[in-house]
Amino acid sequence: MHGVTDDVPLLDDLMPWSVAPLRLGRSWVAAPDVRSLRARWAVLAAAEGDEREALFGPTRARTAHSSVAALPGQRTATVRLAREAGPCPEPVRLARGPFDEQWLLPDHRLLDAARPELWRVADDRQLFAVEQGYVPRAAGPALLVTAVLPEGRSPDGRSGRVRPLHRRPGGRDPNVAPGLLELLADRYGSEVTAGDLLAWALAAGRPSPAGCRVPLPAGPEVWASGVALGHRMTAVQSRGARGGERPRLPGGRRPYVRAAVPARPGALSYDAPDESLYLGEGRIAPVPAGAWDYRVGGARVLELWFERRTAAAGPGTLDAVRPAAWLQEWTSELLELITVLALMAGLDASRPRVTDGITRGELRAAGVLPVPTAARRPASVLDHHEEGPEGQFALL
Repeated sequence: MHGVTDDVPLLDDLMPWSVAPLRLGRSWVAAPDVRSLRARWAVLAAAEGDEREALFGPTRARTAHSSVAALPGQRTATVRLAREAGPCPEPVRLARGPFDEQWLLPDHRLLDAARPELWRVADDRQLFAVEQGYVPRAAGPALLVTAVLPEGRSPDGRSGRVRPLHRRPGGRDPNVAPGLLELLADRYGSEVTAGDLLAWALAAGRPSPAGCRVPLPAGPEVWASGVALGHRMTAVQSRGARGGERPRLPGGRRPYVRAAVPARPGALSYDAPDESLYLGEGRIAPVPAGAWDYRVGGARVLELWFERRTAAAGPGTLDAVRPAAWLQEWTSELLELITVLALMAGLDASRPRVTDGITRGELRAAGVLPVPTAARRPASVLDHHEEGPEGQFALL
C-alpha cells in the first residue's frame, strides 16, 4: 500500500516552481487593520538610535542598519532604516494564514525573507496555491488558493510551499510541468488549462508526509466534475477577486448581526442548536456548524481569526499599537469569513475520490517526469529597473 501511495503524483510534480513561505521576522509589520500599521510606523520614525533599533526588533537577517533593495513593484525608500524619516509605506493585502486577509507594510527593510520572486509575479491575473504543512491525522485541506500575496504558513507555523499559477506577470507562462497539459488533454479528450489543473488539485489534493498528493483520474468524467468543483472552490476562496462574484449564501442562510459586538469581546463561543456565534455578548446567526468547525491543519479557522484580533500584546512594543476597541470593519470581514467557510464545508463534501488514475510511472514514461531543472527556478521577468540599496539601481 505504501508503494501505491508513493506512485500518486505530488503537486510538486505537476506545478514544479515553488517558493518558501515569507518570513516576516517581526509580527508588528502585519496587522488586521491599516491604521495600526500607520501608527506603528509613526512611533518607529519618531524614535532614534537604540530606541528605534529596539522597537524595530533586530534579527540576524535584519537590523535597522541593513542595506536592502526595494521590493519589486513597491515604491519604498531604500536608505537604511536607522536614517529613515519618510512617510509610511502604503500597506498591501496579505493572506496571513488560512482565509485570513490582513495588511502588510511592503518594505524590504522590515522583512527577514520577503521572497522577491513572488512579488515580481503578483498581479491581477495571478493566483497562489498554498500547500499546508503536514500535520498527522489533522483535519483540513492540503491545499488552499488565494489571489492575495500569501505569507504561506500553516496555523501551527509549519512551512508549506507557495506555488504561483503563472511564472510571469500578465497570466503568462503557466507553472506546469512541460508536456503535462498536452498529456492530460489527450487523455481526457478536451483542452486542459493551467487553471483547470489548479482547480483539480484544489478539489482532489490530499495531505501526505511528502507533500500534497494529487491523484489524476483515468477517465474524463471524474476529471470534468472535479475541475468544476475546484473552480467553484477557487471562486469562494479568492472571494471573487478574478472577475467572479463575492461569495454569498442562499437567502435565509446568510449570517447577520443579531446583537452588536461589544467594544472588547471577551470570548468566542458557539451554540450549535441555535446556530449562533457569540463574541462576548455579541451574537451572529445563522452560522452553520460546518463554518464553526472548519479546520486547516487541525486548527479551527474562526477561533484563530478571532484570536489574532483580540490577543494581548506586550507593553512597550509596536505590536501594542493597535485598536483600543473592536472595529466595525472586522464585523463585516467576519460575516464574509463565515460565508466562505460555510460554502467550503459544503463543497468539501463533494471532493472526488480517485482509486484508479495516472501514476508517476506513467508520467515518467511520457517524459513529463522528471521535471526539467529550469522549470523549478523562477522565470526571467526583469523587464524594468528595480531600486537597489541606498537608491542605486539593482544590477540585473
